[in-house]
Order: sequence, then structure tokens, then C-alpha cells
Amino acid sequence: MGKTVCAILLAAGSSTRMGRDEHGLPVNKLLLEFTGGLDPIKLCVIGFAPYVDEMVLAVSPATEASARAACSLLSIPYRIVYGGSRRQDSVTNALAQTQADVVAIHDCARCLVTSEVIINSIAKAKELGSGAAAIKVRDTLRDVAGETVDRSELYAMQTPQSFDRKRLVKAYEDFNDDVTDDASVWQMAYGSIEYSKGDIMNQKLTEYSDLKLFASCINTPSLPRFGYGEDTHRLVEGRKLILGGVEIPFELGLYGHSDADALTHAVIDALLGAAALGDIGRHFPDSDDKYKGICSLELLKKTSLLLREKGWTVCNIDATIIAQKPKLAPYIDKMRANIAESIGTVDLDAVSVKATTPEGIGPEGNLECITVRAVASLACFG
Repeated sequence: MGKTVCAILLAAGSSTRMGRDEHGLPVNKLLLEFTGGLDPIKLCVIGFAPYVDEMVLAVSPATEASARAACSLLSIPYRIVYGGSRRQDSVTNALAQTQADVVAIHDCARCLVTSEVIINSIAKAKELGSGAAAIKVRDTLRDVAGETVDRSELYAMQTPQSFDRKRLVKAYEDFNDDVTDDASVWQMAYGSIEYSKGDIMNQKLTEYSDLKLFASCINTPSLPRFGYGEDTHRLVEGRKLILGGVEIPFELGLYGHSDADALTHAVIDALLGAAALGDIGRHFPDSDDKYKGICSLELLKKTSLLLREKGWTVCNIDATIIAQKPKLAPYIDKMRANIAESIGTVDLDAVSVKATTPEGIGPEGNLECITVRAVASLACFG
């Protein structure tokens, strides 16, 4: 069995160096939103999810809500703890919440971290006990006296910094001075640190003037991709009628292995189609008992996470429900809200749901079934 990995994401900082915005208001850098409602916390949660077995987020009261919203997209275990007044206090609080073999500790302010940097750091720690992302210093450096400093042996430290958990816990138990990163604690305890390959893109969002750079990196989309989804479920007695996660009073309901939410199913298929990832049956087969009776919004959350793991962001969704009865207009806005919330990275105004009647024609008109057709567009950002 391979070594288990926990990502410890640090989101408890006070952003004191971020200063104030153009209106003179204090800025919390971890709550700044980029394209698709993505803030630094959410970007890091999504970025680490494919490579770890669990997550622990160290937060402040200001960032807790954002962290919980980000973690709602996860299909792996997670815990949220409050950080401390110092960085190492946040780390030790988080370390107490995991028994994983390896921990990958990352500052959420480094929200441009790449998959390669994450993978390299964790691999080094699995093999050698530690792996701290770093890059060689490139710029000419001068000290306060104006003398040039030899940069040939200098590294700019980044995160993630990954470690054998038990050894890191021991290092922190034996050390209580202020430090700027976990590599310092490890090196004081064990004499040396293993470096893993960092990336020039893995910058830390620190000052308000940094926003232009980060926005340009995150908000640059590829050409959009489009997908189509369609789903039909039979209307039967003794079942609930659920569309877009909304239970609608009616004498008939939709038959299926899950909750038979045809609207959500069509949306999922449209999203998967746009990313060329197959269909809903491939990812959530009706032959699997763990999906029996499941709320389809949970499947949509899993689909959203899968898309993010592949680098895709949802741009918009448009769905049409074909049903003779019941009248669906009173429930449309709640359906839209449920879909947007489950995806987590799309605004409500980018989710369209419409309903039409077939004028008594065909199986939908005869109350034999309800059909939903949906289209979705995706783009790759960053």
C-alpha cells in the first residue's frame, strides 16, 4: 500500500501587507475573486484534490466560509481548523488533525501553483522524507551597503513543502522559535532539506499591485468548448418528482436508479460532453449500489471537481425541460440556484433553465415521461 498524503492548506493569514484597495478599504487577499468565482482558497483546494487523500484547511473567522464552500466540491475527506497567531501555530493545529504518512503544506496565497510543482514536492517527501518547492534566484542581489551578493547558491523558497508527517511533528515539538516556513524547522531538526522543483509562476499574492499579474494568469481563457446533454425518465406513481434538486408536488414522479433528476442528469452529460469525458453512465453507473437513491446534485458536485482537475471552468449552462405537467415556473429560480451552488465556480446568471409544454403531443404530452435537453460551455483558464 502506498503512502497516504494530506494537503495542509494555510488560509488564516491577516493579509497585512496587502494594504487597501482603490477605495481605501482593507483587502483580504484570500477572498479576492477571479473568473468564475474562483478565489485563492478555492483554486488551491481544486489544485491539490487530485494528488492527495485528504485535506486540512487552517482558516480564520474571515476565511472559514470560503474554505467550507471550496471543500464542498471535494470527494475526499477534509477538516477545517482555526489557525493561530503565527504560521507555525496554524501548521501544528492542522497537523493534529491528520494521521497521513506525508503532509504537503501550502500557502493559499500561492494560488498559481501547478500540478507539476505539487507532484514533485510530494514525490520527494515520499522518497526522501522532505521536498520543499524552490527555484534558484535569478536576479542580481545587493546588500544594504550596495555590494553584490553571490546568487549561485541561493534559492527562493516556495510551497508546497512536503514532509514525513511523524518526523515533522517531532521537529515542531522540539522547536518553538518564530520561523517563516516549515523547511526551516525541518532543517534545524535534521540538518538538511531536500528541494523539489518549483516554478516561476508559483508566486505569492502579497501586495495589492500583484493583482494585475494574478488576474492575467487566471483570467486568460482558451477557446470555449461546448457540450450537449439529454435525459428522459418515465413518470410513475409512488416516486418523487425532483428536478434541479427541487422536490415538486405532483401525483407522478420520475423513475430511476438515483433520484431520477432528469434536469441535473442532462446538465452533467452536457458538461462531460464539452470536456470529452464520456457520459454520466460511465462515471456514475446505475449498476453501482452506492448511487442508488443518491441526490443528483451530489453527482454534479463530483462532476464539477472532475472538470477542475482536468483544467476546465464552466462558463454557462442552458437547459430546457419538456413536460406537460406540472407547471414548473415557480420552481425554476431554485433549480438554477441549486445547479450553480453545486458546480461552485459559476455565477447564478450563467445558469439558464427553461420549461416548455409539448401541447399534449408525444410521450411527454401524454405524461409518460419528462425530457430535458441541455448545452454547456467550458473554458480552460490559466
